[in-house]
Amino acid sequence: MPTPPPPVVKPRQRILVMRYRFIGDTLLTVPFLRNLRAAYPDAIIDLLVAPNSGELLRDCPYINELILFDTTRKHRYENPDNATPRRSFWQYVQLLRARHYDTAFVLKRSFSSAGLAFLAGIPERIGFDTEGRGFLLTHRVPYRNGRASTQAGQERIHEIDAFLSVLQAVNIPVHDRHLESWWQPPEAEMADRLLRASSREIDPDQAPGHSPLQHVVLHLTSSNEAKQWPMPHAQQLAEWLLQEPQRLIHCLGTPADAVLYRELRKLLPLGQQPRLHIHCGQLNLLESMAFLHHMNLVVGVDSGTLHMAAAAGVPVVALFGPMDEQKWVPPGAQVVSNPIACRPCNLDTPCRFNLECMKGLQPETVIETIKAYAGFI
Repeated sequence: MPTPPPPVVKPRQRILVMRYRFIGDTLLTVPFLRNLRAAYPDAIIDLLVAPNSGELLRDCPYINELILFDTTRKHRYENPDNATPRRSFWQYVQLLRARHYDTAFVLKRSFSSAGLAFLAGIPERIGFDTEGRGFLLTHRVPYRNGRASTQAGQERIHEIDAFLSVLQAVNIPVHDRHLESWWQPPEAEMADRLLRASSREIDPDQAPGHSPLQHVVLHLTSSNEAKQWPMPHAQQLAEWLLQEPQRLIHCLGTPADAVLYRELRKLLPLGQQPRLHIHCGQLNLLESMAFLHHMNLVVGVDSGTLHMAAAAGVPVVALFGPMDEQKWVPPGAQVVSNPIACRPCNLDTPCRFNLECMKGLQPETVIETIKAYAGFI
């Protein structure tokens, strides 16, 4: 048998993992981090992450330090409260250079992320061979979810598996791929307090013998409006969910998201309106994760909230439109989509079909999926 090549990463190295983006992207790095730590328990492993989404990995046991990367405000969910000071790209070059990393795993696929690792003087730079940046890497890994791979007839894989393929490319073993979540007692207490307050409005005494309340998160907002579901469809689903008098709907998100949910509540019959609770802006991400852990079901559009629910171990029904569920579905979730020829387009080009992938996704289809998947009747 041929001798396997020696590992690229040495046991006691200083390692930087780079994946700064949205909530879902951040959570999907957890299996990568866990397998990396299992292979190198004595290494220093730091994670370069976006300020807002990075909060979810504050207590991740697989990393030594979170480094918050914040140079722009391109998206409305990034560092909404300006919680961290914004640095320039060149300030980050100097910051990383001073830390003397031996290896960088560049899971971010942009040209600038590979350039950052290169200019920071990190000797081993391992990442996807995309965006014309291969010359900046010492180890290039094919990206199985890119346009080139699709044109070559390669089957897409889940983004978790794409990340794990980077480890395998440099002879680091992969043992598992599940998500995890972490929060502390203060977050749990805040979530419990909000849940109790919502429940008491329906059953003030919470008397023994009553039918237990069912808690459902209905999530309708996304960082890209092309992923959102038409309001009449959402209204029909909400009315069906609230036919059961012991069922409550909860809505999470940013303060700006509350506008949409207030509109939805006004469309409901008067008797149902008190059972749709809007918590937008009341919980930070870790508190939201702890809150999601109590839910019986989370149903909504493709978004970071659905990945948070999956990480918290909650049943998820995911409504997919333009994006590829084979690549982005929260692990364990049940997908509902409208099977039209143009999807998934992955938002690569402007839509020529009036977002029919979401507008044509009928509430009846979603309801039947919930009945079969989550046991609701």
